[in-house]
This record gives sequence, C-alpha cells and structure tokens, in this order.
Amino acid sequence: MANQEDQTHLSAAALRRHLSALNFARLPDHQEQTCSAIPSIIYREQAPGAHANFLTPSYRRILADPAWRARLSKTYTASARVPRSHDRRRAELDCANSSDALLMNLFCYPGLLRRPAVCALLNIDPGLRPEFGVRANLAMHRNEVDRTEIDMRLGPLLVEAKLTEGSFGTATRDRVSRYLALEEVFNLDELPWKPGGRELAGYQLIRGILAAHASNATFLLLCDQRRTDLREQWFRVLSAIRSYPLRAGMALLSWQELAATMPPTVKKFLAEKYGIQTNSP
Repeated sequence: MANQEDQTHLSAAALRRHLSALNFARLPDHQEQTCSAIPSIIYREQAPGAHANFLTPSYRRILADPAWRARLSKTYTASARVPRSHDRRRAELDCANSSDALLMNLFCYPGLLRRPAVCALLNIDPGLRPEFGVRANLAMHRNEVDRTEIDMRLGPLLVEAKLTEGSFGTATRDRVSRYLALEEVFNLDELPWKPGGRELAGYQLIRGILAAHASNATFLLLCDQRRTDLREQWFRVLSAIRSYPLRAGMALLSWQELAATMPPTVKKFLAEKYGIQTNSP
C-alpha cells in the first residue's frame, strides 16, 4: 500500500492499487478478486438489504426505488477475470473501484440532500431527487442523436463522477465534428488535441458540457483530489469554452471536499473504503 507521503498525487493505476489494498482487508467473507496485475475487489450481498460495497442505509433506499435499483444490474465488464466467472453474475456496482457505486453510496444516503452544507456546496435546492444514468440526447449532423449517459442529474445540475478511470476518453476529429453545437460552445483550437490533431482527449467532458449547454443546465465534475491528471484535463477543456456565462456554470469538486460535509458514519466509510480523508471532525 502507498504510504502517506505518496497520497498527494496518484495515477489511475496507483489509486486502484491503493483502493485494492484498503478493500482487501474489509469483509473478506463477502468479496473476491480479479486475476489481473492490479486485482480489483468484487463485493456481493451480505444478506437481504445489505451489500458489502454499500452503506446499508443507502443500499436499502436503492433497493426501494425501481429506477435506482435498475443501476445495480449494469454488467461488470471484467467478469471474465474473476475466478469461477460463470457461477454468478457480477455487476459493475459490485466493484470496489466503481465511481457509480461511490456516487450512489453518497447521494442515496437518507437525508443527505437536505443537509445545508451539502446543498450549499453543490449550489442546489434542498430535497432534490437524484437521477442516475440520464440520457443527454445530443443533436448531431445528419439527424443523428448521441444518447450519451450522464452519471447523475440533480435538478439543473449534471454530474460526471470519476475515481480510478484512466481518462475522460478520446474521439476522432470526425466524430467530434458531428455535434451540431460544438463550434458554438468551444474554441476548437484550444481543445486538448493529441499530437497530429486527429484525436481529441477529454471526450466525456466535452459531451457533458454540450449536454449542459443543450439543457440550460450547470455541470459538475466530481473526482479524487489525488488525481491531479484528471484535474489538469478538466481545466484544459474548460479553457476552450467560448461563453463566459456557460463557463461560469462549470465546477470541479473533489470527493474529499464533499466528504467534509458528510455525517460521521459516511465520513468513516469513505476513509476506510476509499482512503478519502477530511480534516473536519
């Protein structure tokens, strides 16, 4: 496991390794590991209404809401790397590294979205119901529509959540140019093109910002403060937005900053399972 001095700046691989070490020690009777260079911990239900990858109050609320519960069925794409992979179905939100699971652990927690500190930090009204996996339906040339998925919507706020993902994805120039609003929203020359100018980094951010523009919404990136690489990519995309009012509606927030507004039980869970520490009591 990385020592404390190593925790300021972590790559995606280093953070995955750190989270695997933390979770390996948690609830060993309710987990398994993938066969990979950096094993991922896969959790399963402990008992009806309790899952080892979730805070129990959050999990019970998820089970009680049909739309939220449907997210639990997302297939885990690395299932083939799990020993005895055919004995049961693994889901994406069973993985200890899942940013979707982290997002739902927090925002499905009872009363969280009525806490004044949380609402003030997110700049939202209290009592909103989160929607997960929202389709953006972005208009493209040739009457096509990109039904890209937004991780979460809270009223007028769209949220993209990241944890150990390597990047925000890439797309070819031809692919990106098919979005109708691309040149209206971005100064193309300032976007993070890869060498040669034929491929664009930060693709998920670009789509999220286009979705916010199309729906007159604001946009928030949630990521770990130890992932300085993701923050740098964010600011490169942000600097290419043409409109100041649209840029003013964009925000970056770390899980650590959000954790500071959480109830003590949630703070303890975040520290033990994700290494997300906060200086607040």
